[in-house]
Amino acid sequence: PYYVDLNQNLFLQASLHSSDPNLMLFVDTCVASPDPSDFRTLAYELIRSGCPKDPTYYSYYSPYSSVSRFAFNAFSFVNRYPSVYLQCELVVCRYHDYSSRCYQGCVTRFKRNAGS
Repeated sequence: PYYVDLNQNLFLQASLHSSDPNLMLFVDTCVASPDPSDFRTLAYELIRSGCPKDPTYYSYYSPYSSVSRFAFNAFSFVNRYPSVYLQCELVVCRYHDYSSRCYQGCVTRFKRNAGS
């Protein structure tokens, strides 16, 4: 466990360990929950589909494509629950594959009109 106070910055880093230097890592989604087995019922989204949902979420530059760095402030869950769990989904792509998910960044989906 990592112990933090309300509004304290949390810095995270994810690393891809591979012998292939042409891979890169992208943080797609991160959700926090007081229940380690349920990230839907009572959840707080930090980033969803590459789009920051928390105003304190910040992505940091990394000199390595296989490393993603980001930070956010501890939020109100910290005062209400003894533990908060973080679940992140990361994507691995080929470096310089500009059609891959890693290069799309924030993806918003629009609802289609069903029409008549």
